[in-house]
Amino acid sequence: MRASRVWPERLVASLLLSAAFAILSACGGDPGTGPAEVKWDRDICERCLMILSDRRFSAQIRGWPKGDRSRVYYFDDVGCAMLWLDQQPWKDDPRVEMWVNDHRDGHWIEARKAWYVRGFTTPMEYGLGAQDEPAEGALNWEEARKLVYEIEERFTQEAGVSLDPSRLAPSIYGRDRYAEDPEHDHDHDHGPGEGEPAAPPVRQ
Repeated sequence: MRASRVWPERLVASLLLSAAFAILSACGGDPGTGPAEVKWDRDICERCLMILSDRRFSAQIRGWPKGDRSRVYYFDDVGCAMLWLDQQPWKDDPRVEMWVNDHRDGHWIEARKAWYVRGFTTPMEYGLGAQDEPAEGALNWEEARKLVYEIEERFTQEAGVSLDPSRLAPSIYGRDRYAEDPEHDHDHDHGPGEGEPAAPPVRQ
């Protein structure tokens, strides 16, 4: 008689724990899609390592680097996000999402559907502000990407470095943005002009 009463009690306890876990996951967990909450003045740009502070020009990318679980990457400038995404092996995954701030009020809009207005002073000087409806002179996604690459080419030329996409690598938690040269000896330090080009200056 005692054993028959214990089993239902354990079942009820298990069901209650499962329900509580589901509620907590729904309230505080990552939904797996859509823009994530940014910790302003704390989160760091994945490409340039600058802190996200300007709520008008930042971006975020939700990707699946390991295939089964999404991860959100943050950027202080839409130009950083465009350049960084192109270097990821999973860039063409149809699940990839990219979100940008509307420059007028900061709400998140889908980057590929946004329109980009030129002439802004943005954190990394790509100069694009996104909005969710067309405007005179505004650029669509592909036009904006082309402009970002033109601007990046100018930046690198001014720094004395030729923009070679095959040498660009993602900047992740302090890694150099340039891919390592397998023929280059990294066992010693040297300055620009002694075996490798000078790194582009950090634009603030």
